[in-house]
Amino acid sequence: MTLRPAAFAALLLSTALSAQTQNPVFSAKVEVVRVDALVTDSGRPVLGLGPADFEVLDNGVPQAVEFVSYDQIPLNVVLAFDMSDSVAGERLEHLRSAGTAVLAGLKRNDQSALVTFNNQIMLGAALTSDIEPLRKAIGHVVGEGDTSLVDGVFAGITVGESDAGRALLMVFSDGLDTLSWLSSAAVLDTAKRSDVVVYAVSVGKVKAEFLRDLTSFSGGRLFELEKTANLSATFLSILEEFRQRYLLSYTPHGVSREGWHRLEVRLKGKRATIKARPGYLAGSG
Repeated sequence: MTLRPAAFAALLLSTALSAQTQNPVFSAKVEVVRVDALVTDSGRPVLGLGPADFEVLDNGVPQAVEFVSYDQIPLNVVLAFDMSDSVAGERLEHLRSAGTAVLAGLKRNDQSALVTFNNQIMLGAALTSDIEPLRKAIGHVVGEGDTSLVDGVFAGITVGESDAGRALLMVFSDGLDTLSWLSSAAVLDTAKRSDVVVYAVSVGKVKAEFLRDLTSFSGGRLFELEKTANLSATFLSILEEFRQRYLLSYTPHGVSREGWHRLEVRLKGKRATIKARPGYLAGSG
């Protein structure tokens, strides 16, 4: 299914125009704020925590954490793959193998989807718990044309939010955008308003500044590789790390319903390293 022509092109143009006039497309879900948080101690995940163990500050105001889940809510794993002409030969084979490895690592109620981007944005397979269409789609991908990385990320976030669940967007690219309609700023604003956590793998010598900002704002992580020989192991480590994250939720109080909200996530009485998104955008802009 091709997303850019017709409907998706109009959606992209609408988003771009909205960004230019500082009226972002998505309104924030201020009724309940969800925060994915990875808690580690000396690099090892800290498990078995509950709501009483966490402290969340929204613009410096303590919030009452209402729900904490670890590995209980099904995942929506969206694979967004660069299919430009820089992805060919051995690199393409490694990417196919890595994508297939992720599918094999999914659990019964998890869902997955495939978005590819080059001259066009293609939905290889919509969110589904049936991995067979994904296997076939990954097996048929080929690398050709230019790179619309920013547009592809926007599509991936959109697909990730299209159904209930915890959304993980896994992006693979050489980090170089040559064709996108949307600006990186517009899509970064979308990420700030979204619950989707983005992990990205950049291969090559291009400075992946957009992917670095994207993963930082969403609370994810960027992997910068020189080669793709161990790509499957990298993809599986991302999936495993995401499963080890906690999902926290709270209803904001004592803070504005507009603008940028700075988030701080802490543990009460315990020492640990916590990785979570640094904040979120609220309101209609």
